[in-house]
Amino acid sequence: MILSAIALGWLFLVLVGVPIGISMILVSMGYFYWSGMGLSFAVSRMADGLNSFPMLAVPLFILAAAILNGAGITNHLFGFARALVGHIRGGLGHVNVLASLFFSGMSGSALADAGGLGKMEIEAMRRAGYDDEFSGAVTAASSMIGPLVPPSITMVLYGVISNTSIGKLFMGGVVPGVLCAGALMVMVYVVALRRDYPRDRWPGLPVLFGLFVRSFPALLTPAVIVGGIFSGWFSPTEAAAVTVLYAVLIDLIFYRELTWRRLWDAIYETTATSASIATIIAGVSLLGYVLAREQAPQQIAAMFLAIADGPVSFLIAVNLMIFALGMFIESLVILLIVVPILVPIAMGFGIDPIHFGVIVVLNLMISILTPPMGMALFVVAQVGGIPFQRLARAILPWLIPPVVVLVLVCAFPILATGLPGLME
Repeated sequence: MILSAIALGWLFLVLVGVPIGISMILVSMGYFYWSGMGLSFAVSRMADGLNSFPMLAVPLFILAAAILNGAGITNHLFGFARALVGHIRGGLGHVNVLASLFFSGMSGSALADAGGLGKMEIEAMRRAGYDDEFSGAVTAASSMIGPLVPPSITMVLYGVISNTSIGKLFMGGVVPGVLCAGALMVMVYVVALRRDYPRDRWPGLPVLFGLFVRSFPALLTPAVIVGGIFSGWFSPTEAAAVTVLYAVLIDLIFYRELTWRRLWDAIYETTATSASIATIIAGVSLLGYVLAREQAPQQIAAMFLAIADGPVSFLIAVNLMIFALGMFIESLVILLIVVPILVPIAMGFGIDPIHFGVIVVLNLMISILTPPMGMALFVVAQVGGIPFQRLARAILPWLIPPVVVLVLVCAFPILATGLPGLME
């Protein structure tokens, strides 16, 4: 009864427009008041939830992405991607996906990708004669690659809450991220053939090489991050700080487009986004204590153990549950509340925590594309000026490629654990 009251109270607050983090704090405070516990304890729990050194990587990666956007580096990446694959049928669709893959190696955020590259990509596709539904759907679908390829804010949070190596998680997401990009490009090609979408003229090797040289310092970002972590030069949290420094340095040395105004805007954007994430984390810490006190983890574990008799059935149940929850609840909330309960059960079934982490993150990224609450859809609809209802219908076929990759990763753990195994 108590758990039902908590769930209904939280859903009511969310439906009336209360921000998710605040709603979790209010529901938890109500529980503390009802149970006679002091509110000072609640404040202490929220502070403890944020007191984590690895968590510092989150605002730092957000700042790095904002600086890269502010410096106009996304323009260079888009130009190089266009010269590289724009001549294939459905050219700008392939450019959209490839540019997202490049940018994912710098931002670690799907929404940063959708917001940073999205407007530029959709406007270019409009001018070339692509319809808005196709342009918006490809832009939203390609943004999900961001948290798979290192660096990844979602991987950092998963590593913190599950006590899993963040460096190995970064490496584990590389192959699935590249597979998602490849699957989306196949989809683009098939649709482009059917609709006879245009393609660019081949620019020639000299132009391509010139754009590559211009983009090379930005393209080197993921190599700096992964190489530093892989070699042991710095931790994932320190890698986030190095990424910020690297973003500033390559602009000062090569691009020289970052003005003081743009830097201030990047800092402001980082502060606003980080504050929103911190509020959710604080709310989850508080609500997590309430759920633990009411033995919700034990009840959920018992439910899974009742319906799952092995690792395969467990993974099927987890994927279906995350997919269903993702249609209505923000992915970050699912990650912070549900995953800490599921990780011990997964390990009990003998599932590698790196493998499980990649599966969870991939599924969560699919959830940001699923209406009615897919966050990437809201961002793309806003920056592209596309009605949300039209975009929500257009995105449905584009869920097929990442779902196929999810099935492959579940069936073949080596896709997620192969590269992390090289770090041992």
